[in-house]
Amino acid sequence: MTDPWLVVGLGNPGARYAANRHNVGAHVIAELAGRQRLSLSAHKGGASAVRTHLPGPGGIPGVLIVPSSYMNVSGPPVRELASFYKIPPERIVVIHDELDIDFGLVRLKKGGGEGGHNGLRSITASLGTKDYHRVRVGIGRPPGRMDPADYVLRDFTSQEKPEIAVTVAEAGDAVELLLTEGLLAAQQRFHSPMDGR
Repeated sequence: MTDPWLVVGLGNPGARYAANRHNVGAHVIAELAGRQRLSLSAHKGGASAVRTHLPGPGGIPGVLIVPSSYMNVSGPPVRELASFYKIPPERIVVIHDELDIDFGLVRLKKGGGEGGHNGLRSITASLGTKDYHRVRVGIGRPPGRMDPADYVLRDFTSQEKPEIAVTVAEAGDAVELLLTEGLLAAQQRFHSPMDGR
């Protein structure tokens, strides 16, 4: 049997933050669960979670989670669920918003720095390694002199919402491709200069 993956969507809990740019990782988890008509439920490890088999040869076992904690303390729930399901860091995928990628683009990497992202910092500290996969959803830089911390906690605009819905679906596709065909194949697909963006 194929070893499972832990797929983590970052965000802040509660209705107040649900539509924020910072919560786009959680939106991708909702997209992946929705494709299989699944619902996440509370897990004692401090997250909402559901076990699933993602599309792929024989079905790829995975656990979709959204930490129940605030973004800057995402690490402990990720560590707890990884331990509970016996999943090593190299089989963890973290989906998150990324200021340094143009709005609407999806990029993937494994390891590397956190780029000032508090959720990633917390996960790295809790796991004791940066050696996990990231699916990075571009939200672009804030306009003018707006503080990035304020920008990520604002909702997508009415003009942005249709495009971000497409991007969330693409990020879901990127996760599935990463798990089925590997990082290089996913990068070649989503980093292509011919993707029309």
